[in-house]
Amino acid sequence: MSIHEFAPLKNNLLLRAARGEKVERPPMWVMRQAGRYLPEYNQAKGTRDFFAVCRDPETASTITLQPVERYAGLLDAAIIFSDILVIPQAMGMTVEMIEKKGPHFPHPLRDPNSPEFEQVVTRDVDVKEELGYVFEAITLTRKKLEGRVPLIGFVGAPWTLMSYMIEGGGSKMFNLVKGWIFKHPAESKRLLQRVAEVCVDFLVEQVVAGAQLIQVFDSWAGELSPHDFAIFSLPYLKYISHNLPIRLKAAGIEPVPMTVFAKGAWYALDTLCESGYQTVGLDWTHDPVEACRIANGRVTLQGNMDPNVLYGGRKAITENVERMLEGFKGAKGRHIINLGHGITPLVDPEDLKHFFEECHRVGEAVCSS
Repeated sequence: MSIHEFAPLKNNLLLRAARGEKVERPPMWVMRQAGRYLPEYNQAKGTRDFFAVCRDPETASTITLQPVERYAGLLDAAIIFSDILVIPQAMGMTVEMIEKKGPHFPHPLRDPNSPEFEQVVTRDVDVKEELGYVFEAITLTRKKLEGRVPLIGFVGAPWTLMSYMIEGGGSKMFNLVKGWIFKHPAESKRLLQRVAEVCVDFLVEQVVAGAQLIQVFDSWAGELSPHDFAIFSLPYLKYISHNLPIRLKAAGIEPVPMTVFAKGAWYALDTLCESGYQTVGLDWTHDPVEACRIANGRVTLQGNMDPNVLYGGRKAITENVERMLEGFKGAKGRHIINLGHGITPLVDPEDLKHFFEECHRVGEAVCSS
């Protein structure tokens, strides 16, 4: 629940599946469902800077609702339009979104002995002041949804955020952040812990504002070896899953279901099933049958069709949907349909609609069999 008054939820499939309750069909949504592949997104964004759009609650709300309205009756959730890099911004770092290139930090963290590093890790971050526009967008979106579907909030995982903060943007080698964790493990852990604390503060306020489920995106988890994942990612994912419910209860708010998506960390599935999250997201490198065997009913699984199948034509989409849902039969209802990563900008919206329609068709058949 939230301190705000919202319309009753008409479609609670996603929340029921996340809690392990019986569902009539697997619910579905897709990562980046509000984004550049939609012509209406590009129209709403116009020529404005990406982060300027994020900071405009009305526009962010409009964009969040676009896929729900385009695919009326097909989608089972909305996810707030924002970005994982608002956390480094709140911690005092400048982040720019360069058109056709991606995020760029003009002044990344390069030396743990520098004043800049100390300023970031000691900064007193008031998320209500720094990120209030996200909370306004969430509350506004919940009101506009009128209970049609639940609204998902999210945050980047500490390891992924630290990678951006040190690399200065996306990376192919990750040599700078890897250099940090191997040369400066204590300072790396100090930064990771501070980021994790701000993540919890941010998620608390998202739920207060109206988010009904949250997801933690560890987009660069797969860049770590199993040994290093256990040291530099997992403890901070667990910090979030442990502390968020405690903080919400202390505020008199019922905890919401939590999802962790550690892309590329296929080796950590068993560990992630014990990490305190109700749902574990899978990328397309997971075999659904094996994932169900490992999870063994401990969590709900989310995923996991390769997003590039959407470029393969309707026949390929149908075949992959059928194979995916057949594979997830072993989840015994604890499955949320998604792609194995975010939808990409050149996808035809009508091909995505076909994906949704086929997921409904096959999903209902699987649940009734």
